[in-house]
Amino acid sequence: MVRRKIVSSAALLAAVSAIAAALPATAQMQSPKLDPSTCVMPPFYSGPAPYKSVEQLPDRRVTFRLCAPNASEVLLTSTDIATVIPMGFPAGTPQGLAMAKDATGLWTVTTARPVPADTYRFAFRVDGVKTVDPLGKTFSEELKGINSTFEVRGPEGDFQTWNPQVAHGAVSTIEYWSKSLGIARRAHVYTPPGYMKDGRKYPVLYLVHGAGDSDDSWTSVGRANAILDNLIAAGKVVPMIVVMPDGHTPLREGVMTLDNPDFGADLIGDLIPYVDAAYRSDARPEARAMAGLSMGGSHTLRNGLTHPDQFRWIGIFSMGLSKGNAFNGVETYAAKYDAELKRSAKELKLVYFAMGREDFLHETVAPTRALFDRYHIAHVYHETGGGHEWVNWRRYLADFAPRLFR
Repeated sequence: MVRRKIVSSAALLAAVSAIAAALPATAQMQSPKLDPSTCVMPPFYSGPAPYKSVEQLPDRRVTFRLCAPNASEVLLTSTDIATVIPMGFPAGTPQGLAMAKDATGLWTVTTARPVPADTYRFAFRVDGVKTVDPLGKTFSEELKGINSTFEVRGPEGDFQTWNPQVAHGAVSTIEYWSKSLGIARRAHVYTPPGYMKDGRKYPVLYLVHGAGDSDDSWTSVGRANAILDNLIAAGKVVPMIVVMPDGHTPLREGVMTLDNPDFGADLIGDLIPYVDAAYRSDARPEARAMAGLSMGGSHTLRNGLTHPDQFRWIGIFSMGLSKGNAFNGVETYAAKYDAELKRSAKELKLVYFAMGREDFLHETVAPTRALFDRYHIAHVYHETGGGHEWVNWRRYLADFAPRLFR
């Protein structure tokens, strides 16, 4: 017979404390001391870091630091290609900003000019190898890889800054089975403040990312949850659920990034039914919206604008149709969706179309708007400065969301 003696948690804690007290001070758990001759933190060090990896200066220039004593070259990089100029990257530095090393092995660089208040992605390139900020706390998943993020604070960026004075919703990561694709899929879901307590149904916005990003992007770098929290607190937006799908599907022959029927089959056949079953969503078409940026805008043109039976509110950011009969051509699109567009003209409540004047897709504005006019699809066109960049897309969301579900 095996006998077990049950020891109370209080007795166990007392025994452990007695053993620890009997050990020499050097054997007890202590945080090692920093060596001032190097920026490297020793193993098990639990004190404050000896440097700030990202520091906003009073004039809104930004200093970046990385400890890499054995490196020969370190660059500060950004995948937000269109925002490297606002970040202060001089012309002729396409690979990033060169950093300088001090005697301790700490690499440092400061932007040449103030950085506009906003959120940015960045990484370090150490002897040709990309690494995220080892002291970072915020990261953004993209189609391939991960970047660190930082926010420059200022009045013009307050609309997307987390505000402790307002109520906040929640962002959940969900997984669901896609029968149409035969795989498990992931999405992010924002539920507004009060959703956990009030028991009522909410309208839903399906918000899709671009080709270089993932379903994580609209919250990690797009700041959609903070933007919605602030707008709801100001009474400018109808509280809504926001579903952020994975805009990519497994590669197969015949499926293109901009014209992807697999995405549409999953969205309409699998994700929407899952959300309507798992969340307190208002499942009527008039309570459902779809919007997207770049590739997500193309998904919206093909799966939102042409499905008034599913969506009545449409937002297209930085994406349009080109002239002629190319695969993304306006005539090819019109021929394919002629009947659906005629129905959409009668049933859609909003079509919102936004583009930056410096966007490389700006030339698609005229043929796309001409198509809307041909089918008598009323639309709101919002043109801004800037290009194909998150700086614009956050602001497009902030302008689009207040127009929904009114």
